[in-house]
Amino acid sequence: MIDIKLIRENPKIVKESQKKRGLDEKEIDNLVEIDSKWRVIKQETDSTRAERNKITLEINEAKKQGKDVNELIKKARELPGLLAKNEAGLQKLEQERISILENIPNIVDKSVPVGDESKNKVIEKVGKAKKIAYAKGHEELLLTLEQLDIERAGKVAGARFYYLKNDIVKLNYAIINFALDLFRKKGFILMQPPYMLRRDALKGALNLATFEEMIYKIQDEDLYLIGTAEHALNAYYMNEVLQADKLPVRFAGISPCFRKEAGSHGKDTKGIFRIHQFEKVEQFVFCKPEQAWKEFDEILKNTKEIFRKLEIPFQVVILSSRDMGRTATKTVDIEGWFPSQKAYRELGSCSNCTDYQARRSNIKYDEKGERKFVYTLNNTAIATERAIVALVENHQQKDGSIKIPSALWQYTGFKEIKPKNKAANRKKAKLRERKK
Repeated sequence: MIDIKLIRENPKIVKESQKKRGLDEKEIDNLVEIDSKWRVIKQETDSTRAERNKITLEINEAKKQGKDVNELIKKARELPGLLAKNEAGLQKLEQERISILENIPNIVDKSVPVGDESKNKVIEKVGKAKKIAYAKGHEELLLTLEQLDIERAGKVAGARFYYLKNDIVKLNYAIINFALDLFRKKGFILMQPPYMLRRDALKGALNLATFEEMIYKIQDEDLYLIGTAEHALNAYYMNEVLQADKLPVRFAGISPCFRKEAGSHGKDTKGIFRIHQFEKVEQFVFCKPEQAWKEFDEILKNTKEIFRKLEIPFQVVILSSRDMGRTATKTVDIEGWFPSQKAYRELGSCSNCTDYQARRSNIKYDEKGERKFVYTLNNTAIATERAIVALVENHQQKDGSIKIPSALWQYTGFKEIKPKNKAANRKKAKLRERKK
């Protein structure tokens, strides 16, 4: 949520940001009008309360002095009705004001390219994008190696679910432990958060109006399954005041993530690239405003280090104003190279959310007696299933085996995943492909 003072004092900045995002600027004019009415009625209500308190004191003083209080009592009796009317109007306008304010996205940073996803800007490439003549997609590779079962998962849970099997299960947890060890050494606080949150906690991290189609709600409960550890980590200090000298606070959270993928019908239907359930290690930072961009660079650097060590070629992309999320002022994506598609695909996102989430969650810091809202930043350290997809495709060998990057050997206990019975497994994979 952005500061209402900014809208009052400089609505032009907010309207320009709305325009960059391709959103209706009239919403800002509407908010300014409602806020003006709210301020007038608020002043009237406060004046009426002050008048009521003043008359109450005058009545008590007059009674002590034995004076006639009939006129004062008559005035006092008129005030409750007026006060109730003003308070009702104030409450109605407050609800309208908050409803609009909560729906206005963060201010777009000046460094963000303006436009749709075609304006996304590649700012760095790391590693050589491999052109593998024998490249196979991850699903075919993993089915052949008996490391994945999509068919039976579909039978028991539906589309976009999966069973990981055998060495890939070990690889999944190896990636998690590799990332957690990296962050522990860097001084991050390791966190395993609740996998469900109440609505009020979830609202602090995101705009539920736009995100509710993407997340799962528990029936008859005020609980939602988290779409990322970011949601739960943001809520950790909800309604609290931190001490300035303790900032920044850096979390590395590990959790499963649950997403409906409602808007992805027909996209990435094969394999485990786009799924309803996956594991992710998430970086999350609480800091002072002046620390934010340095922290942004650091958490982005951490993710780049992970993919360098996993020997996955990637590029760094600044998202355009219409392609990034509503809570962020700026977002940079890490996109990994997928040889079977001959394309870079998203592996994670790094965002500076300024004080947008902190205002929604009421998280402040105290510096010499002055309280201000913290800034929050988040970055996908690694989403493991998607990382597995990139790793498998980039480290596939001609015989169908998968080499494991040396950074993971101590966690896997093996250096490659080999075909057991190549001919039989190829046949099984082909039969499953035909059924689809």
